[in-house]
Amino acid sequence: MNRREAVGLIEAIGLATAIEAADAAVKSANVRLIGYEACKGDGMSTIKVAGDIGAVKAAVDAATAACAKGRGVWATKVIARPSEGIEKLIYNNQTVGFTPPVEPEAEVVTKAVTIEENTETAETAEENEETAEENTEE
Repeated sequence: MNRREAVGLIEAIGLATAIEAADAAVKSANVRLIGYEACKGDGMSTIKVAGDIGAVKAAVDAATAACAKGRGVWATKVIARPSEGIEKLIYNNQTVGFTPPVEPEAEVVTKAVTIEENTETAETAEENEETAEENTEE
């Protein structure tokens, strides 16, 4: 997340209303749709958008107007510059449409063992066994 980006949250009643609100938000202003999060009760869904503060305000206003055509809007919020502490509340794996960045895995180094190496190892093992038998006989 860009530290200068504002975040807009639109809590719509009903998924269809939320989708219409998201459509209106991204068409009305230069904002990026983060995704939506299904709330745990009353059939509400929260739409999340990000961009410049003016664009986010315009997008939230357009989404609110679109919600009036559906079941309505429960709440809206524009946060000018969210602090790092609440980023994980906005950008999380429960947000449909948002894919958390994947941390690069450590490079796995494997040793390829050839047939020749295996043959040499087997021959060495046989020689060691023969030497051990000779030493025990003496």
